Amino acid sequence: MVSETSGQLRRVLGLGFGLAVSVGATIGVGILRTPGLVAEQFPSPFAIILLWVAGGMYTLLGASSLTELGVMLPAAGGYYVYVRRAFGNTAGFAAGWTDWLMYCSILGYLSIAIAEFMSTLVPLSTSAVRGLGVAILSGIVLLQWLGIRVGSRFQELTTSLKCIAFLALIAACLFLSTRGYASAAAAPAITLSGLVIALQAIVITYGGWQSPLYFVEEDRDPARDLPRTMIGGVLSVIAVYLLVNIALLKVLPMSELSGATLPAAGAANIIAGVHGRDLITILSLISLVPVLNAVIMMGTRVVFAMGRDRLFWSRVSTVNAGGTPGIAMVLTAAISLGLIATGTFQRLIAMTSFFLMANYSVCCLALIVLRRREPDLSRPYRAWGYPWSAWTVMIGGVIFLVTMLIGDSFNGLAALGLLAVGLVGRTVFRRQATTR
Repeated sequence: MVSETSGQLRRVLGLGFGLAVSVGATIGVGILRTPGLVAEQFPSPFAIILLWVAGGMYTLLGASSLTELGVMLPAAGGYYVYVRRAFGNTAGFAAGWTDWLMYCSILGYLSIAIAEFMSTLVPLSTSAVRGLGVAILSGIVLLQWLGIRVGSRFQELTTSLKCIAFLALIAACLFLSTRGYASAAAAPAITLSGLVIALQAIVITYGGWQSPLYFVEEDRDPARDLPRTMIGGVLSVIAVYLLVNIALLKVLPMSELSGATLPAAGAANIIAGVHGRDLITILSLISLVPVLNAVIMMGTRVVFAMGRDRLFWSRVSTVNAGGTPGIAMVLTAAISLGLIATGTFQRLIAMTSFFLMANYSVCCLALIVLRRREPDLSRPYRAWGYPWSAWTVMIGGVIFLVTMLIGDSFNGLAALGLLAVGLVGRTVFRRQATTR
C-alpha cells in the first residue's frame, strides 16, 4: 500500500528543474502567434524589437520583486503564500482560489490544444479530439503520480527538446532564407490603444516565468537556486523571443507579418514549402507538452498549500510516497476534465489573464507591505531598484486590469463573479465548520 504523509513535500529539486519549469512553462504557442498582432500595431522592425525588449524588462522587474518574496517565504503555493502573509486569510484564499481556477482552465485549454494540433496531422472527429484531450491530461496525471523525481525529469527533458526545436526554427529562418530584413510599412498613426494592445499581448506571452515560485519548498537550496532560476529563466526567454522576432522579420515582408494569425507558419512555408505548416504543428506540440506538465504541477501546489493551512479541504494536503500531493492533483485534474467535457474552459480561459495580472499586482503590493511591516524577516535576496521596481510592476498591472474591464468588460466582470463565488463558498464552509 502506498504510504502518505500530511503536508510534507520532498526537498529534491534543484537548479536544473527550476530553469526547465521557468522556460518550459513560458515559451509556448503564444510566441508563434503574437508577433503578427504586435506588427499590426507597430509595423516597424525597430519598434517591434523595442516593444519585446520593453515587455521583457517589465517581466524581469516582476521576477526580481517576486524572487524576494520567494526566498523570504519559501513555501509551496506561489502567489497565495505571499498574499496571505501580507493581507490575511481572506485575501490569501482569494489569490489561491483564482490562481487555482486559472490553472484548471489552462489545463483544459492545453489538453484540447494538443489534441487539435495532433488532429491536423491525423484527421479526427470533434468528439475524438475531445476524447484525445482527456487521454492526454490523464496520461500526465499518471506520470505525476509516479512522483516528483519522475515529473521533474520529464519537465527537464521536454523543455530541452522545446529549446532545441525553437533554435532550429530560428537558425533555419536566419541562415536558409535569402530574403533581407523587412522594412517598415506605411501605417496609420500610432495610438495609445495600439500600444496597450501590443504590450498586453507581449506581457501575456511572457507569462509563466513565475513557475519556480510554486516549487520553492521542494528545492534543496531555495536561497541560492530561486534567484538563478527566476532571473536566468526570464533572460533565456527574452533571448528566444527576440531571436524569433528577428528570424520572422528576416523571412517575412512586413505586409505578411502584420496581422498574421500564425506568422511562424508563413515563415516555415517559405523555408520548407508545403511541409512548412506540418513542421510548425510539430513545433507547437513539442512546445505545449512541457507547459501542460508544469501547469498541473503548479495548480496542484496551490490547492495543496490552501488545504495545509485549512483554507480548503484538508485532505488535499496529503502527499504520496513519490512526493506528489496526490489528492490535490486528482481534484485539479477532475475539475479540468469537467471543463473539457462541458466546453466551459473556453470561457474561463478568457478570464485567466485577469486573474494572472490581478495576483501579480497584489503580490507586488505584498512586497511593499512586508518590507514595511516585517523589516527583520530574513531576505537572502532583495529586489532590484526597490521600491520603484515594485511600484512600476504594480501600476502596469493595474493599467492592464482597468483596460480589460473597459475593453472586455464581460470577461472582466465574470472573473470578479468567480472570485465572489469562491469567497461566498469559503464563508459558508467556515460557518458550517464552526457549528460542527
